[in-house]
Amino acid sequence: MKEFEWLIVDSFKIGGHLVDGGNWEAPPPTVEEERNYLYFFWKGCKGVRITVKICQAHHGSWVGSVWGSCWSPKALHDKPFLLNERNPVIRGIYLARNGLLKLFHGNQLMGNYIAQTPLHVAAGNDRDQIVNFCSTGKGLRKLNWKPNMYGETPLHMAAKNGCNEAVRLLLAHAKRRALEACSEAKAKMDELEKELSNIVGLQELKVQLRKWAKGMLLDERRRALGLKVGIRRPPHMAFLGNPGTGKTMVARVLGKLLHMVGILPTDMVTEVQRTDLVGEFVGHTGPKTRRKIQEAEGGILFVDEAYRLIPMQKSDDKDYGLEALEEIMSVMDTGKIVVIFAGYSEPMKRVIASNEGFCRRVTKFFHFSDFNSSDLANILHIKMNNQTEQSLLYGFKLDSSCSLDAIARLIERETTEKQRKEMNGGLVDPMLVNARENIDLRLSFDCIDADELCTITLEDLEAGIQLLSH
Repeated sequence: MKEFEWLIVDSFKIGGHLVDGGNWEAPPPTVEEERNYLYFFWKGCKGVRITVKICQAHHGSWVGSVWGSCWSPKALHDKPFLLNERNPVIRGIYLARNGLLKLFHGNQLMGNYIAQTPLHVAAGNDRDQIVNFCSTGKGLRKLNWKPNMYGETPLHMAAKNGCNEAVRLLLAHAKRRALEACSEAKAKMDELEKELSNIVGLQELKVQLRKWAKGMLLDERRRALGLKVGIRRPPHMAFLGNPGTGKTMVARVLGKLLHMVGILPTDMVTEVQRTDLVGEFVGHTGPKTRRKIQEAEGGILFVDEAYRLIPMQKSDDKDYGLEALEEIMSVMDTGKIVVIFAGYSEPMKRVIASNEGFCRRVTKFFHFSDFNSSDLANILHIKMNNQTEQSLLYGFKLDSSCSLDAIARLIERETTEKQRKEMNGGLVDPMLVNARENIDLRLSFDCIDADELCTITLEDLEAGIQLLSH
């Protein structure tokens, strides 16, 4: 019997003959060749993909074989998921006497390792160099620490077998992962707060978004420490309020949030209305709605003016809006999509009453209040501070006279309550566009002052808002 230690790190196929007393088609490798093939994984030396053949001698004949491949550190860096293979890691070791899949240590059987990862195998056998390589290699941060088929994590296996050095390395790595998760969580919360700072009002909604984000990030930390926690599903929601109160913008922020913390695969928000879902003839609505649902999978389906799916009063003619709503309701328990229904508060009551399962599936209702003059002034400042290169107002700034109080007084004076209630945040964009055009009207061709050419004054804003009243 040849004496050697080994660990295979990739999926393997059985090769050669598995007949007791049979012979190899090719001469078996020497002990020196075996040592050279396997050395890189023990010491982490550089190399290319290596073909490995290992045989067990028994009374001068070969009764078992493994034929597979080891991966170099570069290959593991490029494809770290290889270290999470469970298919199994030790896939092809055959013993003629009992047919079990085992790990050899010399001529001793070291346990059953079906469907184990390399980290499980190394930890259970106190291979501290391999444990260190698996847990600290660059690009391997998503190493699989989940329990094996027997419910044992790598740490459990190391502790059970008295592998003290492996335990120390695994605990150190767990602590490092927890600290990294903490740092990442803080960065994500900072990013969320930046997004929330662009939302005016809606304090109740902001508190709820913070709760969801913090809860999801704390779950990440719990998992990083090896704790078992259930998977959170974001609730389906209804946004109730007049146009221009920020419902669509909040849906987009929510999409970023849920994607940022790993709940949704994408931050995509698919916006639809009745015309995108409802067909004109029998049999058209179902497929049309399902296409939109499929398009939104992995993200948010935002159904704007959802009340239009339900007719105001019963009619002899068939209305297909209810069919579209039922199609959407049928996929809301799958976890593949988050649905937000949006619309005026009163008409949305028809939607809620139209399906008895609506309130069971839609568990969060948020009311978007109308903006007052101070809110609109705040929105105007936020928009001016967040212009993109594609914006007509990119490169422009507000004059020092355009304070929040001054703009709020201007809006209060130049608009009616009815106008503000009907337009809400929709009042700001045309007001700014009109103000920018007023700069061109106000300045002469002789103006060569760069600052003056790109500054919106309170006079420009006044001219811009007055045009909205005409």
